[in-house]
Amino acid sequence: MQSDLHKIVVSQQPLTSDHVKVFLYQILRGLKYLHSTRVIHRDIKPGNLLVNSNCCLKICDFGLARIEEPDENCHMTQEVVTQYYRAPEILMGARHYASSIDIWSVGCIFAELLSRHILFQAQSPIQQLDLITDLLGTPCLEDIRTACEPARQHMHRLPHKPPTMAALYRLSSQATHEAVHLLCRMLVFDPDKRITAVDALAHPYLDEGRLRYHSCMCKCCHNLPTGRQYTTDFEPFCNQPFTYTFEDELTSIQKVKEKLYKFIMEQQRSNRVPLCINPNSATFNSFSSWTKPI
Repeated sequence: MQSDLHKIVVSQQPLTSDHVKVFLYQILRGLKYLHSTRVIHRDIKPGNLLVNSNCCLKICDFGLARIEEPDENCHMTQEVVTQYYRAPEILMGARHYASSIDIWSVGCIFAELLSRHILFQAQSPIQQLDLITDLLGTPCLEDIRTACEPARQHMHRLPHKPPTMAALYRLSSQATHEAVHLLCRMLVFDPDKRITAVDALAHPYLDEGRLRYHSCMCKCCHNLPTGRQYTTDFEPFCNQPFTYTFEDELTSIQKVKEKLYKFIMEQQRSNRVPLCINPNSATFNSFSSWTKPI
């Protein structure tokens, strides 16, 4: 991939409404599949969305990803998601959250694509939350039920703010009724009321993005002499949830190295682009000094 969405947003490259729709469609299409495996990415941001010259987009950097935890009593780390794209429930100290935090991040990116500016750009988590309430208004207690007690008290002490969602129409001339409607469904305080990737893909705003992607960009549809042969499933999902069982056999560093070596050699023998490791990195030096077991 030649670039990422952050570099495109801050560049002089024009972004038309078609660009925004096809990018947003691909992000949500990827998240639909990812969430169907019960995996939360936990760091969706423009820099983690790789883009090539024909606008095909890939989600990358799964270093913070984890399986969704069904037990709400199980505490999950709050040190996730780059602050500008962090969902309010995490900012307010929620000990448990779900895949809806990724959708909040997508909403922030959607607004950024429309305006070419970060939607909530604050210097601290507290200020980040203040910027969010400036737009969404002061949430009711039900909407922040997962917040920690100090966060609820802080919110209660603040002067009441009315919502100013109409300001989203001023993001750009591309902020149409359909665009703002979808954006408002993503930027919701209560994570349970936030739109899912599946429902977002069904929104009419993305109809043109889907058509453009599958008519000329994707690899799941094919050109035949009789015309374009479209796939039977535009937005597939995974039937088998992801598990950590592959780690059961990785009981030592040696076994991890063996598995990594085998994976790299398989990639080199395939027709795919070979994996590359920076020869000046510590990782390369460590790996190259390892002797393959006999």
